[in-house]
Amino acid sequence: MPINQENSDPVEKKRAADVAYDALESMIVTMELKPGAPIIEAMLIEKTGLGRTPLREALMRMSSNGLILQMPRRGLVVSDIDASAHLSLIDTRRVLERLISQNAAQKATQQERKELVASAEHMLVAAKRRTLAEYMAADQAFDQIVQSACGNPSAVAAVIPLIIKSRRFWYAYQHEGDLEECARCHLLVAKAIAKGKTELATKAIDGLMDYLESFARNVPTSN
Repeated sequence: MPINQENSDPVEKKRAADVAYDALESMIVTMELKPGAPIIEAMLIEKTGLGRTPLREALMRMSSNGLILQMPRRGLVVSDIDASAHLSLIDTRRVLERLISQNAAQKATQQERKELVASAEHMLVAAKRRTLAEYMAADQAFDQIVQSACGNPSAVAAVIPLIIKSRRFWYAYQHEGDLEECARCHLLVAKAIAKGKTELATKAIDGLMDYLESFARNVPTSN
């Protein structure tokens, strides 16, 4: 049954909005809602079991992140994927990821360092199994650990929309990529951070971004 958002307390409102955002993000990233698809509020309420208010808040957040667009005479639609534009996204992400990984190498706890390596190893196992959902779950856990460890919320807030778009790009063009190579790049980042080596972490991040750039260049320039 949909949550009665209007009668919920402020904590419940925040929780419901976050749940709505996560649900819609997953549908967009995994291509359940394809690029160009119209956003039909009644359908989303039925699929998520959430109320109109948290869904609208989630849609506003997605609009600010560029995942949802307001189109003349069409209303809200899922944004398209542009392989050429994705290259500039990687350039921006590279700068932010360098800063985040450097900070994480300096500030991560011992437990975070262990968990980060474990997540990257899990990514490699999932890549060898060719289980994309498991790989993406481990990748998301990897990002969350690094972001928590870095202690720089402004950099994290800036990079998250770019990571979300990168995940959707991978789902759309996964046949062009090498999942094992990408996992190995993540493992190098994890090991550098775990050792507390900022220069090594920067080099490893550049290696990961170089791979993602190469992957994007192999993708057709139009959908």
